[in-house]
Amino acid sequence: MKPVKGVTIIVDPQVHEDQHVHAVYDQIASHFSSTRYKPWPIIAKFLSDLPTGWIGLDSGTGNGKYLPLPADRPGSILTIGLDRSRNLLQIAQHAGSESGCLITREVVWGDVLGSGWRSGVFDYTISIATIHHLASHDRRKLAVLRLLQAVSPVHGRVMIYVWAIEQDELSKRSIPASDTNGSDYPMTGEDVFVPWVMSQNQHTARGKSKNDIPSSATSKEAASAVPMSAVETPVYNRYYHMFAKGELKQLTVQAAEEFGLMIGSRERANAKGCRGVEIIQEGWERSNYYVELRRWVS
Repeated sequence: MKPVKGVTIIVDPQVHEDQHVHAVYDQIASHFSSTRYKPWPIIAKFLSDLPTGWIGLDSGTGNGKYLPLPADRPGSILTIGLDRSRNLLQIAQHAGSESGCLITREVVWGDVLGSGWRSGVFDYTISIATIHHLASHDRRKLAVLRLLQAVSPVHGRVMIYVWAIEQDELSKRSIPASDTNGSDYPMTGEDVFVPWVMSQNQHTARGKSKNDIPSSATSKEAASAVPMSAVETPVYNRYYHMFAKGELKQLTVQAAEEFGLMIGSRERANAKGCRGVEIIQEGWERSNYYVELRRWVS
C-alpha cells in the first residue's frame, strides 16, 4: 500500500485540480468505478426519505452509483448527475443497468463550481466525496454555495460528504499531520496526495506500456507516480483536502452567510420573508464527515 503524502499547493488551485484530480480520474475511471458500488447508508436513507416526484442534482456524481436510488422506490425521484470526467459520465449514464436491460440516466458534463442552473431549480442536491478535491478554502466554500443556490429556497435539501482526517480502523489510509499549513482558518484539514495504484489487468487493458508515465505525474510532488521498473504499474496521485473536525460545518455556515441566509431553524426568524438554512444533522461516518441541510423561508 502506497503511503499518503502531505502536499503544499504552490500553483493556481485550478491548475492543481486539472493535473491531480481531473486528469487522474479520466485515466482511472473504469478501475475506480469497479471499486465504488455500495451506497453509504446515511445517503441512501436521505434519498429514500425524499417525497415522490422530487428532482435533484448529484454534483460530482462519479460513476453515478446514487442515481438509481432509492432502491425501495425506484423511479420515485429523479437525480441528475454532473461531473467533470467524461469517462466517468459514460459509466454513470447507465448506472444500475443489468444484463439485457440497459437504463439511461440523465447526466451532464460540467464543473461543480459552475452556475449553469437556474437558482432554486432543484428540490435537493447531494455532493458525495467531491468537495475535498477542491484545492483552496474559497473554492470549497463556493462549491457549498452552489449547492445552496441550486435548491428551492422553500424546502430545498442538501447532503454533503467529505473525507476526514480521522480515519477508522478499516481504512487503509494514514493521514500525515503537519504543524501548520499557513491557513488563516481555525479549523483546517490536511492537503495530501492519496495514491491510486492501477491493477495490472486494468493497466494492460488500457493498452499502455508498463514504462508509461501517467499524465498526472509532471511535478516533483507527483514523482512517486513514475514506475521504478518495467514490472510496476502506474501510481496516480489524487489530491484531497482531508477535513478536520468541525471544518465542514464551518464551511457550510460561511457559504450560507455569504449567500445571505440565516443559520438555524425557521422558528428563530423574527420577521416574515426571512431566508435561512437549518443544519438537520452532521457527523462522522466511516472516515467521512457529513452535513445535511434544509433551506426555508419564513
